[in-house]
Amino acid sequence: MLLDKLEAINSRFKEVSQLITDPDIIADMKRYIQLNKEYKDLEEIVEVYKEYKNVLDNIKSSKEILNKEKDEEFREMAKMELDTLHEREEDLEEKIKLMLVPTDPEDGKNAIVEIRGGTGGDEAAIFAGDLYRMYIKYCEKKGWKTEVVDVNEGTSGGFKEIVFNVSGNKVYGILKYESGVHRVQRVPQTETQGRVHTSAATVAVLPEAEEFDIELNMNDVRKDTYCSSGPGGQSVNTTYSAVRLTHTPTGVVVTCQDQKSQIKNFEKALKVLRSRLYDMEHKKYLDEIASKRKTMVSTGDRSAKIRTYNYPQGRVTDHRIGLTLYNLSAIMDGEIQEIIDALQVAENAEKLKEGVA
Repeated sequence: MLLDKLEAINSRFKEVSQLITDPDIIADMKRYIQLNKEYKDLEEIVEVYKEYKNVLDNIKSSKEILNKEKDEEFREMAKMELDTLHEREEDLEEKIKLMLVPTDPEDGKNAIVEIRGGTGGDEAAIFAGDLYRMYIKYCEKKGWKTEVVDVNEGTSGGFKEIVFNVSGNKVYGILKYESGVHRVQRVPQTETQGRVHTSAATVAVLPEAEEFDIELNMNDVRKDTYCSSGPGGQSVNTTYSAVRLTHTPTGVVVTCQDQKSQIKNFEKALKVLRSRLYDMEHKKYLDEIASKRKTMVSTGDRSAKIRTYNYPQGRVTDHRIGLTLYNLSAIMDGEIQEIIDALQVAENAEKLKEGVA
C-alpha cells in the first residue's frame, strides 16, 4: 500500500520533470511556476522513496542468502545485516508517513506578519514591541530576511501596530502557528504600585500572495498619498511619500510609509493588499479544515488566546497543546523553535490519528 503510493508519486515526479522542459509550459508563466513548486515538493519524497526501495531490495537479498547459504558465518552476517535493514525500514516508513500527511498548500510561501497591541493600552503596545523583537531574533537565527512595511509607534514605546514581510524557506508553514492572541502577565513599566497586570497583543500571519495567486483589478483600488508621520504624529517629511490603498469591494485598507519613495511604498502596500485579499480565501480553507477536526492546532481563528507569557514565574504556556516552558527570557530572545516543533508534532499526530495520510 505504502509502496503503491510512493510509486505513483515517483511516476508523477517523472511526468513533472518532463513538463517543466516543455517550451509551451515555460511560455505559460503561471503554469510553469506551479509545476516548479510541485517538482520541488515531490523531489524530497522521491529521494526518500529511492532509499526505502533500496532497503526493501536489500532485505529481499538478505533473506535469500539465509534460505540458500549453508555457511554459518555467512548466515550470521546476513542476520545482522537483516536486523539493521529492518530498523532502517521502520525509520523510513515513519518518515514517509509524515511526509505523506497533506500539508497546507501555502506552507512554502513567504509571510506577512501583523502585530497589534490589544487590551492594556501602553503596556499592550510595549508587549507588541517585545513580540516583534522576538520574531526578528527568530528570523535572524533561521537566516530569513525581514522588511518592515508599516509601523505605528506606541506613546510609551513599542508599537500600536507593526507589519513586516518575512522571506525565506517555508516561512509561512513555520510562522503560521503564531497567529492568535498572545497574553502577557507582568508588572508594567507604567505601573507605580508594582502590581501584575494582564495585557494582550494579536499576531496575524498571512501567506504572501504572489502575482499569479490573485487577480487584482486596479480599478477597484483607490490610492491616496499623504506625508509620513512618526511618534506622536509629527510629520517626518514634507513630501507625499506615504501610501494608503483601499480595496473598494471589500473595504480592506493598507498603508505603507516605511520608504522615502512613494513608488516603493506603493509596491509594498500592493503586496500586503494582495496578501490580505488572498488570505480571505485562504481563511475559508482553514475554517473548512478546522470544522473537520476537533483540536486543529493552526486554525484560522485569530481571536483565540494561544499563549501566555508570565514574567513573575518566568513561564510561557501554549494553551493549544498544554506546553509549559520555564525559559521565558530565552524565548523572548527568539528561542521559539521548541514551541513550534511541539505544535507541528501535535498537528501531524492528529492528522495521522485520523487516518488522513
